[in-house]
Amino acid sequence: MTADIAAAKAALSHLDLEDTGAGIKAKSRDFFWYSPVLKARLDEVTADFVVSPRSEAEVIEVLKVCYAHDVPVTTRGAGTGNYGQAMPLAGGCVMHLRHMTAVKDIHPGRVVVEPGCLLKDLDAACKEHSGQEIRMFSSTWATATIGGFIAGGSGGVGSCTWGSLRDLGNIIRLRVVTMEEEPRVLDFRGEELARVSHAYGTNGIITEVEMPLAPAYDWVEMFVATDDFMQAARFAEELANEDGILIKLATVFEAPIAKDYFQRVAPHVEADTNLIALMVAPQSMDGFETFLGRRPEARLIYRSDDHNWARGPGMIFEYGWNHTTLRALKVDPSITYLQVRYGFPQHLELIEKMRDALSPEVLQHLEVMKENGKIMFAGLSLVKFAGEERLDEIIRMHEEAGALIFNPHRYTLEEGGRQTVDDRQLAFKREADPKGLLNPGKMIAWDDPNWSFDRMYSYPKLRAAE
Repeated sequence: MTADIAAAKAALSHLDLEDTGAGIKAKSRDFFWYSPVLKARLDEVTADFVVSPRSEAEVIEVLKVCYAHDVPVTTRGAGTGNYGQAMPLAGGCVMHLRHMTAVKDIHPGRVVVEPGCLLKDLDAACKEHSGQEIRMFSSTWATATIGGFIAGGSGGVGSCTWGSLRDLGNIIRLRVVTMEEEPRVLDFRGEELARVSHAYGTNGIITEVEMPLAPAYDWVEMFVATDDFMQAARFAEELANEDGILIKLATVFEAPIAKDYFQRVAPHVEADTNLIALMVAPQSMDGFETFLGRRPEARLIYRSDDHNWARGPGMIFEYGWNHTTLRALKVDPSITYLQVRYGFPQHLELIEKMRDALSPEVLQHLEVMKENGKIMFAGLSLVKFAGEERLDEIIRMHEEAGALIFNPHRYTLEEGGRQTVDDRQLAFKREADPKGLLNPGKMIAWDDPNWSFDRMYSYPKLRAAE
């Protein structure tokens, strides 16, 4: 197939279309530069044009026109993902969903919203309308979209209570448009959700989302300090296991992360201070204070509803998840990161083993998560980058110890996950994207079913900026 870019642009010229200038490249990028490996490979990737539909009908029109002219389409929200998943490796069209922001319906326990709505705006609308909030969101809450979170995210603030985004009940319904000669509009629930959630837009375009809600609280945000790292990790785990204390975040930072990379926190800690970031519901504070009083090794150094810091730290959750990496990068550009699963019941043992083997080259940053009803840890470890060969060696050390790596230095679905094919997503792509035009290069199983994963996949049609 040869894309007829000119014909597609002409047919879509009556829409909000951008085909010149620096804006094209800006809208062709995400936060791939968190990874020096991806930065070296993707820095020049760009689309031929960007179109921003205002409705599902316009989404259908874009897909129909691009299908007719063999033009690749890569869907984009705010571009806050870290793995190149929203970058148009083959050029073509970037479909930017920035206009599709309507919060359509809010009911007890659920909300219906368009995919381009920012997480913070969705949260605010739910609180104002009904005193409810979204159960889970990324640390990029202020700039990320709900559609992008579902298509590219896996968990976030709230996962300590609600688990992963793809766990049953965390998405209610997705409305999806296919890329065929005559695009279809499908509603997915239950088992069908796995076809398109965390699929990078490779097999359908999400045009409507229905998500569960929870009661909104004025969460009490806190920093707790310890002198011993494993004491901090055990504190976070034990708190998350207190069934009567409702939390939305429990994050652990190995020293000297807080002192070196958290500008507003640094004056209140020492280089050897390990830090725990917490969000606790106000009605649970009596229980939390009792819990804290039983642990003399831990000291409360900040509380959002009662503090005397001359300059507050801001939102506590904006220190966790991948904001930790972002804050470190601003101080030391040689920092990168890994995503690690420390699964129950060996989680604490694995964390200690990796820390003993690799600190301070690799500093532990842990996020409490719930998996199958058990508390475990997601690691977003800070790594002092010393080349791809050493990074691969560090990854092997984790895997040989039994800690699963979700590799953030790869741009494909399979390599960033468990290095296995998701047959449900592949089968739906065959049905919904017969020409393979949706976000090409991101699903190895479509391009090369016999890929052995013995080296980094390199999409053969990856096209640099002209």
